[in-house]
Amino acid sequence: KFTPANGRMQVVRVPTANARPYGIVVDSKNRPWFNEFGSNKIATVDPQSMQLREFTLPHADARSRRIAVTSDDRVWYVDYARGYLGRLDPATGEVQEWATPGGASSRPYAMAVDERDRLWFVESGVEPNRLVGFDPRTNQFFSSTEIESGGGTVRHMVYHEPTREIWFGTDANTIGRAQITE
Repeated sequence: KFTPANGRMQVVRVPTANARPYGIVVDSKNRPWFNEFGSNKIATVDPQSMQLREFTLPHADARSRRIAVTSDDRVWYVDYARGYLGRLDPATGEVQEWATPGGASSRPYAMAVDERDRLWFVESGVEPNRLVGFDPRTNQFFSSTEIESGGGTVRHMVYHEPTREIWFGTDANTIGRAQITE
């Protein structure tokens, strides 16, 4: 927490050894959420008290890479190690998971949410990479589109609501754009 008036920077130590905070997003209550990529945990920090709270994912070998928050403040993650999409309900601590279409070796990575609260992520362990869509209202994967260039690994992407486009960068030294038409 940075206080410009006095130049003070407050940091919060993560109690889990080798947690490696990764993939930070902020929910509607101004709470930052992040993956602990070195463990099977997701955590948040209360912006007022600066108290950290960790949530343990149900599988010890889970490694969430990226996270996203939908309008209901549920936290979604892609499990890079196991090939899953997961949802954490912060109110109850309940976790639900879905195997990704590409399976255990799909290595899901980049992630974004569109204006309809649908989740989009890239399976980076398959060739060519695939952009996958998931609808939380139906709990169904509804789209799986190959990224023509292969993409290398797509690590970052952003959804731009006014144009309904997902922009992403790749390890193949390319920038891509996906127009969401459905």
